[in-house]
Amino acid sequence: MWLVRIDAKIAALQQRQAESERGRRDRPPPPEWVVELGIGTGRPPLQVHAGDCYMAGKRRRAVGRDEARRLLADGLRACTHCRPDAQLDIIDLSDGSTPRRSSCRLKDTVDDSHSPATGQRARPVRAGVPGQPGRPLRHVPAQDP
Repeated sequence: MWLVRIDAKIAALQQRQAESERGRRDRPPPPEWVVELGIGTGRPPLQVHAGDCYMAGKRRRAVGRDEARRLLADGLRACTHCRPDAQLDIIDLSDGSTPRRSSCRLKDTVDDSHSPATGQRARPVRAGVPGQPGRPLRHVPAQDP
């Protein structure tokens, strides 16, 4: 009686292990490219990701290489983490999703006018656009009291 139960348990475990191995072996390969889909009617595409990108959301569908290139060329954003545009050899995207350097460079400007009589130097202030930290400093001469 006990021997029959033990044999049945061993057979069940062997079958479970065989099914698990068959599932691993027959699993389809991960997609090469993925399109992240939005919420709502029609689920519009949001971003293109590499198939193994950890930033791809749960709502996604697999696409081929040609469709991923077409979507990026049509203006869909590329993921900034896995950079599918670089992997697909798409160099210039006109929508600005690829970071570019601005042609207008801001430089540090120094106003060397300080009063030798008082010994005051120019005090630095944030230049240009408020709310954008990290902008270069420009120096403004100190106000005389």
